[in-house]
Amino acid sequence: MKREPLPDSLINILLPLTLIFGLVFLLSLDVGDGNAEVSSTPLESWIKFIVGYLAAGAEIAAAIVIGTAVVRGIGAYLRQFFSRTRQHYDSTESIRLQLGRVLALGLEFTIASDILRTAVAPTRQDILNLGAIVLLRTLLNYFLEREIRQGEERRYSDREPK
Repeated sequence: MKREPLPDSLINILLPLTLIFGLVFLLSLDVGDGNAEVSSTPLESWIKFIVGYLAAGAEIAAAIVIGTAVVRGIGAYLRQFFSRTRQHYDSTESIRLQLGRVLALGLEFTIASDILRTAVAPTRQDILNLGAIVLLRTLLNYFLEREIRQGEERRYSDREPK
């Protein structure tokens, strides 16, 4: 396994730590009464109504994408498990990497949904909540992408003739 240069390894350590500290900071903030009712115009009510449906559509898309990938992954695993060839590790790793890519896409859909829900007349508490959610999902996505990249590097290094 080759060593990473010092700046890359520092980024791999500092970025997740910064995201974690940012998440803890956002969750510790208290902005007071976030339930204060704000008067809204009829146009704003319609926009909130439409954006609510768009956000629900993004959540449904995330569920469909992730659900479909899980079913396909289980099917591929079962086919590989009951087949006569025994390339178990390579096939399992491939299935895991494909599922990881789709999970990253599903996280992007859920982030889009959260942004849409906060887009129309947000309060300060809504913005802080969105920031915390986006930071948490970005942190999950970062580790997922890193795991996928490492898995792909292992697959390519195993395929190369020595």
